[in-house]
Amino acid sequence: MKALQIKGYGDIESNLSFEEIKKPTCGKKQILVEIYSAGVNPIDYKIIEGQLKALQKLKFPAPIGFDVAGVVIEKGEEVTNFNIGDKVYSRVSGNQPGTFAEFISIDCNLASHIPNNLSFNEASSLPLVALTTIQSFEKAELKANDKILIHAGSGGIGTFAIQYAKSKGAFVYTTTSTNNVGWVKELGADVVIDYKKDNYQDLVKDIDVVYDTLGGEYTTDAFNIIKEGGKVISIAGDIDKETSIELGLNTFVRFLLSLKRMKITKLINKKSAYYKFILMNPSGSQLNDLKLLIEENKIKAIIDKSFSFSESIKALLYLKKGRSKGKVVIQLKK
Repeated sequence: MKALQIKGYGDIESNLSFEEIKKPTCGKKQILVEIYSAGVNPIDYKIIEGQLKALQKLKFPAPIGFDVAGVVIEKGEEVTNFNIGDKVYSRVSGNQPGTFAEFISIDCNLASHIPNNLSFNEASSLPLVALTTIQSFEKAELKANDKILIHAGSGGIGTFAIQYAKSKGAFVYTTTSTNNVGWVKELGADVVIDYKKDNYQDLVKDIDVVYDTLGGEYTTDAFNIIKEGGKVISIAGDIDKETSIELGLNTFVRFLLSLKRMKITKLINKKSAYYKFILMNPSGSQLNDLKLLIEENKIKAIIDKSFSFSESIKALLYLKKGRSKGKVVIQLKK
């Protein structure tokens, strides 16, 4: 089968190539999926560039891609929740990527049936951003009437998070650029802040939760706007102690990380706040719960652009520009 493969660490164009590789086999608790569409995420190009090799080093050539939608063509003898011909979507295991390919084997507990009102492209755009947000909001214990700031409302994570927060009855602040203000408002955000015209810290005060999708100064600045005892949930900031243990990092690396987050630790203590770096775990059951929200039209998939399989490298380069409104997907079949 044809698959996009990572040849080494470095720039995107020089370190990817299409290769003919062996079609995967199907384990006892796996489904073999013919891929119709694959979602593209920042983690994909960050892996190529070597930004994550401290956490997991690759053996080259290496597969790429985590989000997928397709059709079950084979199933293991112990699989009971899927049948041949079922349309499924998944965020595959971090140890078994490879959705930028024609076929992939997936552990059956990581997949779910595609919502009836979604196309393959729409379904492939959701798993990573949805699971990351769902698990982030679980840690935040987000509930009705909570005030939450979601940074980068027009991006892949932001467009989903706004809708999911509103489905929970939260009051949503978000940031975006001038051209996207009206469009993001239509997603349901209560207050949309044009970061090119206004400083969000002047407009957002004493809120319950900040969903930090940007990292850097945005992580530390979050403590300026949360209420006493508020929560900062980050997918881009410093790794907290609990997560460093979950990652299995050695004592020395955990010590270095503790030094790196000293400023955040002080801010946590000053505000009696809760801070958590989210390490998303794939989950078919959570995708199944999401299916119901989508079929009730409480959440819709937002796609900026679709690329053909042969244009996969272009898709990654486009996403890296950081200007997409919603998700970028690679369509292999219709």
